[in-house]
Amino acid sequence: MKKTLFLGAITAALFIQCAEKTDPFLMADGAIGNLTKEIQMKQIDSIFAQDSIVKLSSIENALGTQGEVEIYEKGGKKLLLLSPNVETDPNSVISNIQIFDERYKTAKGLSVNSTFADVKANYEIVGVQNAINAVVVFLKDSDIYITIDKKELPESLRYNFSAKVEATQIPDTAKFKYLMVGWEAEEPLETADN
Repeated sequence: MKKTLFLGAITAALFIQCAEKTDPFLMADGAIGNLTKEIQMKQIDSIFAQDSIVKLSSIENALGTQGEVEIYEKGGKKLLLLSPNVETDPNSVISNIQIFDERYKTAKGLSVNSTFADVKANYEIVGVQNAINAVVVFLKDSDIYITIDKKELPESLRYNFSAKVEATQIPDTAKFKYLMVGWEAEEPLETADN
């Protein structure tokens, strides 16, 4: 009887530990898998130890991970582009992330393969910014923003850079050019000299 209880307790503990593991592809507020907005660039090597990290910055004598980096799976599939708040500081936190892999999804199923219809069905749009070759769509209470190529828009909006673009003017079938996450860096607290 004691062996049965002991085995049952171990089994329950294993199930609880497995349930607590972070989904490495879940995009949540302030986190993408094990990557959070508090993570410093110098910690990227340990978080993505099983993946390949390509440093894009040509900072001479760089200590650790500085500047933008691309993350690839060992098989070569591009996952993410990480941009730090301060390019030359390995202690800097990540400020922007570009998502490349379709496995990265929000709890509502938004991914790089989604369309604008998916955005409208699951999120409140708080703004659309008109840029030269694209529009940027901002979502309420979300770190996620989406860039849609102007080729996806009606022709009347493609060449007018000053036009105010409304969400209702973006076709439901519009695909994403970029799926991005933007994290504002927290300013360090100043300490008073006593």
